[in-house]
Formats: sequence, structure tokens, C-alpha cells
Amino acid sequence: MTVTLKAKALEAFVADIFGAAGCSKEEGGRIGRYLVSANLSGHDSHGVVRVPRYAVQKKNGTVVADVTVEVVVDTPVIAVVDGKYGFGQTVTPQAVRIGIEKCLKNGLSAVTLRNAGHVGRVGDWAEMAAEAGLVSIHFVNASGSVLVAPYGGVERRFSTAPYCVGIPRPGRDPLVLDFATSIVAEGKVLVASQGGKKVPEGALIGPDGKPSADPHLLYGDYTPTGPREHAKGTGAIQAFGDHKGSGLAFMCEMLGGSLSGNGATDPKRGRFANGMLSFYVDPKVFDPAGFFPADIAKYVAFVKSSKPAGAGGEVLVPGEPESRTRVKRLAEGVPLPDDTWAAIVETARSVGLDERRIQQAVAP
Repeated sequence: MTVTLKAKALEAFVADIFGAAGCSKEEGGRIGRYLVSANLSGHDSHGVVRVPRYAVQKKNGTVVADVTVEVVVDTPVIAVVDGKYGFGQTVTPQAVRIGIEKCLKNGLSAVTLRNAGHVGRVGDWAEMAAEAGLVSIHFVNASGSVLVAPYGGVERRFSTAPYCVGIPRPGRDPLVLDFATSIVAEGKVLVASQGGKKVPEGALIGPDGKPSADPHLLYGDYTPTGPREHAKGTGAIQAFGDHKGSGLAFMCEMLGGSLSGNGATDPKRGRFANGMLSFYVDPKVFDPAGFFPADIAKYVAFVKSSKPAGAGGEVLVPGEPESRTRVKRLAEGVPLPDDTWAAIVETARSVGLDERRIQQAVAP
């Protein structure tokens, strides 16, 4: 069963939860906006399902409210940014803005971010750069979150190590490729464990080497609205694409983790942190003749003209499913599994949000 809520109402409720948890009104609004944006894009794994986990992190002090980042290295084209364990929805846009500003001045920039709370859907940051007219590339790791088995192994060695590329298109939604280098993001296993969409068979692997789709392999035992602790599981998520996805995950750990100063993921690291290496490119500097946007349009049309593999099928380009889902969910509302909604309401009560406000959100 699912509950369906209008995006703005859901966004406001999440904002109020984090306001009650001790965040500023502005930060609560950002968290609500970016989490719901992930749901609107169809990436429920990075949406409001994260509310209970974020609230626990805030309560435990492993993530800090209202942080202003520290710029450790600052050159005309390079910045090393320390997020100081702030909420990802607060510190990541600060780092991205630094990269955008440097790129607009110089045509090219590179920025690392370390010690950030969960940065959420990486596509949001590619879209932010695309709004400024910039191409961007992002390598991300999650130190302290060891979830994924390397190709040929069954023991966890990688984080889900996302990779993302964004390309602006004048007058159109950007092209955004955004994926975990595992078969599924951990958040998709979380959604499945709360009665949402099941993960594909073989997305997980047990210690015996057998593929599975059972979230208990990742989390161990859990209750419907209780916490999911991946340290209790005996299995792992599998890397996508055999050796290719495993190799890309390894490089995300090296670039998003080691190079950023965040560190490649390590089970001995007690405090979770995302690291990210981002490159920004101004196509106007590389392409003063305006060839790039015209060639993008031409190639998109060429790719989409391929005969579909199945009757009634369609060839889609990166970012297209998200754009369509956003239109649909803005009109019809955001669907949430009952267990996910119950866990959010339980979190609202746990942080002391006024019961009248909770009833207002719960009322149909």
C-alpha cells in the first residue's frame, strides 16, 4: 500500500521536521526541497526515505546543522572544500557554487568536497551546474559506508560510489547521467525493505556467493518502521557490469575519496562522510562557434530514432526518465510506501514536532 502526497506539502513537512530537530528554517527548507526533488525525479532511494536516518545522525551529532564550509585550498581554478560534517544539502551547494564561479571566470575548474553529510541525489548538483550553462562531472564516495562487493568477491570493499555527468541544453532539460556503480543504490534496498519497489534478483550477494534480492542480507533483522543498520547484514550489494562497474567504483573511491581527502571507504571509520571530486567546463569557452548545442540536438535525435527492441518501446536518453517522472509526480503527487510514511511520521514525533502539525500532514 502507498500514501500519495503533494510535493509542496511533503517538502514543508520535512522542513518542519528538521526545524524541530534543531536546524535553521533555511536549512530545513533545503533538506525538504532536495529530498523531495529526488522523489519527483523517481529516485526514491535518495528522497524522503532518508528522513529518519538524517534525524538520527543529527541527534547523534554525526552530522552538524547550518555549517559554513571551509575552503582549504583556493586557486583561480581549484578549490579543496571541507564540509565539516554538515548536512549534504547545505555544504554541497556551497562547494558547487565555488566550482561554478571559478569555471565562469576561467572556463574550467575542479573542486573537491570532503567530510560532507549525505550529499543526496548527485544529479541535483549536475543540474545546478547545467542551470549555469556548464558541463560537470562528479566522482563520489561514501567513507564509512562499506556496502559493495568487488567483482569476483563476496565481502564488502566499496561504497556505492556514484558517478554523474551533466550536460546543459539551451531551452531543454539537461542531459544527466547519474548512477551508483553498484547494481542498485543502498537507498533502493532501503525502499524495498519498507515495502517499496523490489530490487532486481541478483542485486545482492550472500557470503556463500549466491545472488539474491533479499534486503535482510544487507540489514539483518529489522522491524517495519525501525532503523536499518547495514553493519548487521552478512551480504553485500553487487557492482554493476561485472569488472567494468567494479573498476569504475574503485576509481570513484580513489578520486572522490582518496584525492578529496575524505578517504577511500573504510569499515574502521566510525563517522560517515561523502567525498566528491567535481570538474566544471564552460562549453562557450571551448566552443565559441556554437557547434556543441547543435551537435547535441542532432545526436539525441539520431539515438532516439533507433528502432525499439520491443513493441511499444522507446529509446530514452540520460535525464529523460527523470524529467517525465517529475512532470507526472508534480501533477499527481509523490507515492510513498506505507512503512516509509509511518517511519517519517514516527521521526516527526521523535524530534518533538507539534502534534497538530503532524495531524495536519497525516490528514488526507
